[in-house]
Amino acid sequence: MPKVSLMVTCLGDALFPDVGVATVRLLRRLGVEVDFPAQQTCCGQPFFNSGYHTEARELAKHTITAFANDRMVVTPSGSCAAMVKLEYPQLFHDELVWHERAEDLARRTHEISDFLVNVLEVEDVGARLPCKATYHMACHLRGLGLLTEPERLLCRVKGLEYVPLERSDECCGFGGSFSVRYPGISGAMVQDKATLIEKTGADVIVATDAGCLMNIAGCLRRRGCAIRPMHLAEVLEKT
Repeated sequence: MPKVSLMVTCLGDALFPDVGVATVRLLRRLGVEVDFPAQQTCCGQPFFNSGYHTEARELAKHTITAFANDRMVVTPSGSCAAMVKLEYPQLFHDELVWHERAEDLARRTHEISDFLVNVLEVEDVGARLPCKATYHMACHLRGLGLLTEPERLLCRVKGLEYVPLERSDECCGFGGSFSVRYPGISGAMVQDKATLIEKTGADVIVATDAGCLMNIAGCLRRRGCAIRPMHLAEVLEKT
């Protein structure tokens, strides 16, 4: 039985706890043993993106220590997975011991669709959700090279009619602190995204990152749109 640790992420913990619960239920249904290191906090990405690399390194060290066992780490967030896999080793390029520890955690960390498709080698997870759904690709999935995994999983959900989203790989405008620094640009981008989502006629918009879900859901709600936002893990957990 595979054993993994869940990296739930800050936004998941604070705003989308059901996504963490769905991820655990899904993994356990597939025979995966899941634990939750309680000492985990932020991965440090907000500091890193804002140029505070000293502070980011401290949080990275804490995260590396929190996940210091030999288990694989699974997270329902391409954004946090990308921080760990792509940025942690670079943060410690001049600290040999921490660089090696960062490289180790990077190798063991997987975004949820990556873990399902490329580690467990499963696309049909036994999910069932009668609906018409479309999918928004989070920007960080491109950086991780995960270009088809979520759609392959969605297309195997029983009862789900998948409708491709025009310009699905275009940023929704959240971008973490980008939406705070440039609210006008961010707002325009999410309005464009919402228009394309509405155009599909879908009942559900699926994404893989809490930031995207929060941004898109807020925009759709303000537009009076009834399309329901769901995290990929929530869709795949349904039976």
